[in-house]
Amino acid sequence: MVFVLVALAVLALLVAVHRYVWRRFVGDTTARGSAMRGAGTVAAFVLPLLSVGALVSGRAGAPFWLQQVLAWPGYLWLAALLYLTLALLVGEAVRPVLSRVLARRDRGAAEERSAEEAAEESGEKRSARPRTGAPALAGAPADSPAPPADGRAGHEPAQATAPAQATAPPQATAPPEGAESAAAAAAPAAAPPATGPSRRLFVARAVGGAAAVAGLGTVGYGTYGVLRGPRTKRITVPLAKLPRSAHGYRIAVVSDVHLGPILGRAHTTRIVDAVNATRPDLIAVVGDLVDGSVADLGTAAEPLARLEARHGSYFVTGNHEYFSGAAQWVDHVRELGLHPLENARVEFDGFDLAGVNDIAGESEGQGPDFVRALGDRDRARAAVLLAHQPVVIHDAVEHGVDLQLSGHTHGGQLWPGSLIAGLANPTVAGLERYGDTQLYVSRGAGAWGPPVRVGAASDITVVELASRQA
Repeated sequence: MVFVLVALAVLALLVAVHRYVWRRFVGDTTARGSAMRGAGTVAAFVLPLLSVGALVSGRAGAPFWLQQVLAWPGYLWLAALLYLTLALLVGEAVRPVLSRVLARRDRGAAEERSAEEAAEESGEKRSARPRTGAPALAGAPADSPAPPADGRAGHEPAQATAPAQATAPPQATAPPEGAESAAAAAAPAAAPPATGPSRRLFVARAVGGAAAVAGLGTVGYGTYGVLRGPRTKRITVPLAKLPRSAHGYRIAVVSDVHLGPILGRAHTTRIVDAVNATRPDLIAVVGDLVDGSVADLGTAAEPLARLEARHGSYFVTGNHEYFSGAAQWVDHVRELGLHPLENARVEFDGFDLAGVNDIAGESEGQGPDFVRALGDRDRARAAVLLAHQPVVIHDAVEHGVDLQLSGHTHGGQLWPGSLIAGLANPTVAGLERYGDTQLYVSRGAGAWGPPVRVGAASDITVVELASRQA
């Protein structure tokens, strides 16, 4: 019942997130009935179906070729959905700020236009006013001579001027300068034609475009990091019980390769080459090697036969081995030259190396057995434990382990996944101390689900043991 409720809650969350992403990327930025809106709506239905298919096809026993077809688009969309959503949420804070900036700019432009129009209208009125000075004589031609100083012109008979006025042809008077502009300004201004999208549409497209670039760019860079292969890290771990003869002993730690429908033989080859280049004394593969059956992935794992170390390569199961047929994989890696440590221990000059099964094996009666692996050992000797999940560190402390080497967390793989991984694991990545026991957690050499890592680069770690007696 609890599982059903959780599944329904996850499904409801996915539906809500997909609707939000569709609205911001498609609904707010495209016109109804447009080809772009139709394509975006189809993608909003098809992509989540591909993701569900990628997640369940392996467990459902689908043909491996179908798993490969569904894996790339389905898993990549899950990563893209995460970072597109995060980018849009950031955009929600930017959206009102951008709207206010654009509104302020538009108001400023409108005020500037109004000031210019008012200045033009004022200039036109000034140019239309008559010039000040002596008034012209009514009815006198502009070129008539000025009257004599003694004023006799006022006593001339009216007949002298009448014929001249009668014979003068009527002249058309030109409108005052600027009258046409004034008339045009006085007429009602027509609304300018729309030359671009509305402010709301512009903001939606600007924020959506920026979110798309940020989200998809993050996923692209994270995919490149996985396909490029893991980087090699080196750390030195001092052990109080380690004798001087074992000082500088190097263990190459490989975890969470996750061979599957996406990461195959080429990825294994990259890892093997990187490990061999470190020239380790011992190689420890600490679980989650595969996501699939030996029949589908046996050839992808074959490059492991080329691993080279002075004291060999050792393997312990992870939880994904128990989803993929753990017994068959234990036999297969043994054929490839690795030594499975199933709740077992081997002794080297200077320290004991032990390995326990993953806790997922408890469902098959093959869980971790610390008493069998460590119960009868000499506690005066240093002990190094291979255990896939960091959560067994408390059992390791109880049995006097000096160093536990683990994986499982992927360092969170996709930020902010590290925050969630921190809730379920004592250590997400790196070296920490618990009492007299130190725990080192690798981020892993591959990726589960989306072949993407953000904020948690894949790694192979060379752990160099240091003796405090040296």
